[in-house]
Amino acid sequence: MNSLRIALDRRHRRSLTEQIHDSIATAIREGHLYEGARLPSWRDLATQLGVARGTVKTAYERLADEQLVVARGAAGTFVASPLPAVQTRQNEVPTRLPLPELYRDFDSPPKPFQVGVPATDMFPYKMWSRTIVRYSRLAAMEATRYHDPRGEVELRKEVAAYLSVARSLQCSADQVIITNGYAGALGLALHALKLRSRRVWVEDPGYPLTRRAISLAGYTPVPIAVDAQGLNVSEGVERAPSASLAVVTASQQAPLGMSLSPARRRALLEWGAAAGAWIIEDDYLSELKLSGKAAPALASLDGDGRVIYIGTFSKTISPTLRLGFMVVPSALANFFGDVAAALSPASSLATQLAVAAFMRDGHYLRHIRRMKRLYAQRRDALLQQLGQGLSSNTMAGLSLLLTLPDGADDVRIAEAAEALELAPLPLSSWYADNGTARSGLLLGVTNLSDAVLKSSCQHLEALIHRHA
Repeated sequence: MNSLRIALDRRHRRSLTEQIHDSIATAIREGHLYEGARLPSWRDLATQLGVARGTVKTAYERLADEQLVVARGAAGTFVASPLPAVQTRQNEVPTRLPLPELYRDFDSPPKPFQVGVPATDMFPYKMWSRTIVRYSRLAAMEATRYHDPRGEVELRKEVAAYLSVARSLQCSADQVIITNGYAGALGLALHALKLRSRRVWVEDPGYPLTRRAISLAGYTPVPIAVDAQGLNVSEGVERAPSASLAVVTASQQAPLGMSLSPARRRALLEWGAAAGAWIIEDDYLSELKLSGKAAPALASLDGDGRVIYIGTFSKTISPTLRLGFMVVPSALANFFGDVAAALSPASSLATQLAVAAFMRDGHYLRHIRRMKRLYAQRRDALLQQLGQGLSSNTMAGLSLLLTLPDGADDVRIAEAAEALELAPLPLSSWYADNGTARSGLLLGVTNLSDAVLKSSCQHLEALIHRHA
């Protein structure tokens, strides 16, 4: 048990039994051993510590007398649940979820209006279960070898082939690196790129996680305004001419949904080449564009090797996979492979092989086509329902951007919606500057089934009128 660390001092005045008891009791009281955790057997712990079994047994019996553990016969000894009240130590910092401004809950299933999660009711669970079970068995039989830290070659080949067809991006499997989602790819890129300047262009509004990741990596995000043509490149040159990196959602801007115009694409690539700067393309929701044809990836137009492309399976298959990918210019492939091996090697062999098979057998493209039809139907149903009580604006990716009445606080409305099991996203939280932030709500359409659509809209409408 990794949470149980017991160091014995045979010269100490306290007996070995007392030292074992105190170490386990402290681990329980400080939360290092969770409620219901199984303790090692007397035999195993005695062997590990080099003491007699009776010494461990006596320590366990004292813990049981204090109601810290429960003995369940042959099943073993477990940390009690619930535990007796434990006094909090002075100066102890209370724990919280990471990035609380972004994440409210990790345990609940997706809620109506939640952004960034695929539909839970239409996923091909039976077929996917068979695939993942098959490759879990295969991975178990290969448990004693190290795997390519860039990701399994089968998956990298499928990703390269898919990008060639779907995104007009010609690359080899050697340029593809499998990552732990978008965040893993962004972190890897920020580690690997040798940026001469600490200033980085980011879209405003833009994905809050991107701004936070750049700051945590020691760089300074410089918010650049977004208009109807996407990132305003000329403003970026004016505000931060010495920046050595730009992060952009060129296909569907997050969160407003417009595509980066051809003129802006050319200007951004020309800036990168002239300034010796890098561009990270977050290809947000390109596969699930509901109207019109998705523009080619920005990286497909890159003739100077300045664009690093990032994609993910979180929106198309499931965020539980924590599986993303990046395509790096061929000149950087070896170095990025070294960085991945040293800092962030690809994980979950079974998941990688299952996704490769999912793509190879044609299930991935069929699933995307089905989801686009479903999301278009749910978008239309939402527009029709909202038209009866609220004026709506435009679609932004897989979300409807809802304008709020003057004076309405989108953050307060979103917080109040949580109590009703709704999850609209406040638009203002995507802005770097609260002074220029627009108030609005992003309403995800993916999990708006017929069963919840009407009641969800009615509850949301009532909340908005109450807070206006």
